[in-house]
Amino acid sequence: MHFTSERRLDDGVLEREFTLGVIPGILWTPGSASAPVPLILLGHPGGLPKMYPRLAGRAQHSAAEGIATATIELPGSGDRPRSAAAERARADLRRALKAGEPVSEEIIDALVLPLVEKAVPEWQAALDALLALPEIGGPVGYSGGVISVGVRLAVVEPRIVAAGLFAGSFIPRAMFEEARQVTIPLHVLLQWDDEGNDRQAALDLFDAFGSKEKSLNANMGGHTGVPQFAGEAAARFFTRHLK
Repeated sequence: MHFTSERRLDDGVLEREFTLGVIPGILWTPGSASAPVPLILLGHPGGLPKMYPRLAGRAQHSAAEGIATATIELPGSGDRPRSAAAERARADLRRALKAGEPVSEEIIDALVLPLVEKAVPEWQAALDALLALPEIGGPVGYSGGVISVGVRLAVVEPRIVAAGLFAGSFIPRAMFEEARQVTIPLHVLLQWDDEGNDRQAALDLFDAFGSKEKSLNANMGGHTGVPQFAGEAAARFFTRHLK
């Protein structure tokens, strides 16, 4: 991990951009931290510059609770090289949506499964590097992003002890079987009127999770209309499990 920039935000949070090989990322740590702190990995749908305001807001909220946060760019997003297969899958998705047709399982699999296969090992490598820093001590949570990436991480990464998942992306059928293997505490956010989300698939996935502790926070509104109290509920979930 190589830090490339450093600055203090208005509330004293230390924001550091880094690279992990060719992968760009950002780490936020509480300004008053005097001991190793817990960590939340902040997922997102891709495009760090575009997602930055939302990610920084989540990071500052967590820092106020004494929790560090970090994010990395997804494969094929931002300035990272594009995949020809992924671009074809996105084009097929756009055509289906424009025509008002159902999005086939083949399109969803082609778009999401290769991303999961690439992104999860990168998140694990980032976690290795982050936990090697003296200011980061764990435990670790995962929040948001492409829900299939979160499901896979919850299954394969034992250092993640709790996850907050956003039901706002297409879900391959294979992920339902993986969901049954998830046992960590879960807080799932669902926007009821999200035009880009298959609501029934999101409900079915929630039902499939094997966790004994799982909660579903469903709110009226579209993809970007998450109410403030829903974000506060997610923050309380992580404070309870990481602090």
